[in-house]
Amino acid sequence: MASPAEELDVDGIAVRLSNPDKIYYPKLGAEGGTKRHLVEYYRTVALNGALLTALFDRPTHLQRFPDGIEGEEIYQKRVPAKRPDHVDSCEVTFPSGRKADVLCVRSAANIVWAANLGNITFHPWAVRCPDVDHPDELRIDLDPQPGTGFDDARAVALDVLRPLLDELGLVGYPKTSGGRGLHVYLRIEPRWDFIEVRRAGIALAREIERRSGDRATTSWWKEERGERIFLDFNQNARDKTIASAYSARKTPIATVSTPVTWEELVDVDPDDFTIATVPALLEKRGDPMATMGDVAQSLDVLLEMAERDAANGLGDLPYPPNYPKMPGEPKRVQPSRDRDRK
Repeated sequence: MASPAEELDVDGIAVRLSNPDKIYYPKLGAEGGTKRHLVEYYRTVALNGALLTALFDRPTHLQRFPDGIEGEEIYQKRVPAKRPDHVDSCEVTFPSGRKADVLCVRSAANIVWAANLGNITFHPWAVRCPDVDHPDELRIDLDPQPGTGFDDARAVALDVLRPLLDELGLVGYPKTSGGRGLHVYLRIEPRWDFIEVRRAGIALAREIERRSGDRATTSWWKEERGERIFLDFNQNARDKTIASAYSARKTPIATVSTPVTWEELVDVDPDDFTIATVPALLEKRGDPMATMGDVAQSLDVLLEMAERDAANGLGDLPYPPNYPKMPGEPKRVQPSRDRDRK
């Protein structure tokens, strides 16, 4: 039987919690894996400001599991037409040219409302409403490939990426992905469009690749990546999103994508960050990303690197398959099937 619905007070706004005893994380069971545990986690990290800061004014997609992480997944881009008055939206344009109204997070109640829909992970755009065409974040996704793991991503971040950012006069903010990967964010001035920000991200990724000693790659095609860390440059393309800071993930132990300092990154274990442990961690040491918005950085140095790469014959890289063919983009064909390369 479904457990009775309840009403939660979220900063003065009443938000419904339906079926709070439903098991969302079977491995954790009734002691730590119910819908109530997830919603209460989100209420805590929203009210203390950490998650609200990460999502505020951003168009946000929802990764929902209404029957728990072993049930059906609903990746929801459009905000429901039937929703409470406190839930706002803003219009975005997808790569196809279609437009849609997407959730725009402006209060802790918005976050708890989404969690009650079975949302496990929040996926915000790298823009803020209403200016949804000029990102204010450049995102670096260090994605371990088969044969590699978090330790390898950490090594590339600490040995290569951080010194490179220091050299370029840029400041990056790392976080665990909640899985095996690692994300590093740069807060930037919102004066470049998605194409330019992606181009800057490619230039940075290529330099990481060059300095990595064959530990990292920008190869879009999986057959060429090998046992290396993939630098997913397309995370800076329009409508591409990364799990937000303080988002729970679809893992058996309810891990959380968690910001860490560069010093903490040296020996963190991403499995230590869960919906059960992160609130106390925030209470103890605060949010390492709290100061990220203090300085909006320029992309000029990265775009100069992109120009140098272009002069050396390194042009654009492939877009994801659902994008229209972009100007200057190379062929989207798996290298092993490209007859012109044989």
